[in-house]
Amino acid sequence: MVARNVRLLREQRGLSLAELSRRAGLAKQTLSNLEQGTGNPTVDTLFSIATALGVPVTRLVAEREQVITVQRGDEVVWQQHAGYETRSLDHIYGSGVIENYVVRIRRRSGGALEPSEPHPVGTLEHLFVISGRVRVGPADSPLELAEGDFARYPGDRPHVYESLADESLVHIVVSVPRVQPGTGATSTTRTDGNAKR
Repeated sequence: MVARNVRLLREQRGLSLAELSRRAGLAKQTLSNLEQGTGNPTVDTLFSIATALGVPVTRLVAEREQVITVQRGDEVVWQQHAGYETRSLDHIYGSGVIENYVVRIRRRSGGALEPSEPHPVGTLEHLFVISGRVRVGPADSPLELAEGDFARYPGDRPHVYESLADESLVHIVVSVPRVQPGTGATSTTRTDGNAKR
C-alpha cells in the first residue's frame, strides 16, 4: 500500500525517483526499494517522503479511495426547483483539465475488444448513458450500464467502451488532475491527442 501511494503521488507531481530522493534526503535505492514493496521504511523515512511530496504522512499509509461509483437511473432522486428539476451526477474537487465528449458506440461485429490506453495518473472518467446499454470502465472489471445510469471510474488504467445494443450514446467527462506548481511538471496535456477511444 505504501509503495503504491508513494509511486502515485510522485508520478502525479512529475518527479523522478532521483528528484524525490534528493528532496527527501534519502538514498535513491532506499526510495526505489520502497516503491517496489521490498523496503521496510522507518517512521522518520515516511515523514521525510511525505514532507518532500507536500502531503500528510497519513496519505502514504492509508488505502487509496475506491473511485468506482455507480448511480442507477431508476434509483435517482430529482431535486425540485422553480420551473425545473436537477439530477446531481457527481462532485470532484480540485483543478486540472476537464474534457467533455458525447460518444457514439456501435456494437462490435466480432474480434477481441481492445482496451483504450490509460490516461495520465489520477485521471477519472465520468460516464452517463444517454441511450442504449454499454459495458465500460476498467478492462479487468467493466460495468454494465443502461440508459439513465451514471458511473465514475479510474481512467489511468486500461479501460473499455462496448455497446451491448446496436448503438449507444454516452456523455463522458474526463478529469485530468493538474500537477501542483513547482513539483517538476511543466504542463498538463490533453488526453485526446494520442489516447485511443
